[in-house]
Amino acid sequence: MTLPSRPYAAFLFDMDGTLLTSVASAERAWSTWALGHGLNPADVLAVMHGVRAVETVKRFAPAGADIEAETRAITELEIADVADIQEIPGAAAFLASLPAGSWALVTSASRRLAEVRLAAAGMALPPVMICAEDVTQGKPAPDCFLAGARKLGVEIGDCLVFEDAHAGFAAAKAAGADAVAITATHRKPLDLGLPTLADYRGVGISREENGAMRLTRQD
Repeated sequence: MTLPSRPYAAFLFDMDGTLLTSVASAERAWSTWALGHGLNPADVLAVMHGVRAVETVKRFAPAGADIEAETRAITELEIADVADIQEIPGAAAFLASLPAGSWALVTSASRRLAEVRLAAAGMALPPVMICAEDVTQGKPAPDCFLAGARKLGVEIGDCLVFEDAHAGFAAAKAAGADAVAITATHRKPLDLGLPTLADYRGVGISREENGAMRLTRQD
């Protein structure tokens, strides 16, 4: 476990692979979609993590396809496959420990899919959510994290992003935010030079005099 050394005004959390174990569910749904279009699922799975569904659909759908209809179709496949989704260990308790108004969910998933996945994991709906339909450019563009900071009323440079996907790390960097990597669902080690957490067990916060939060170990 490595932790950032500075305090932050707010935390911005990705969802899939960062708060929830939805990676396997998403890969099953996208594999079904890929096979239905005569595509190699491995090609799709290699690039779909961390980005909005519409971006992946645009990249792989056949010429002339109805992009909105295809995006709705893959969303329905994902919504129908949530039985094995769980919270990343300690995630719900960690979120519950954070001060009100100090954090937001920033996800490439649609709001409807986010709500279904959070419910499947037994997690409460976050009070502040930035979802796929809230931005015109998804990760790796910085728009979503910038929107999250604005909604919380803080500067993006005073935010810490919790992420698991390369597109999300790129978006955080482009936005000007620090990031910490959550590795619970990773099959291979990440080598990004970032602070890393396997999950949220043993992690807490301390408060500065100005209310800023610093990640701490709770051994």
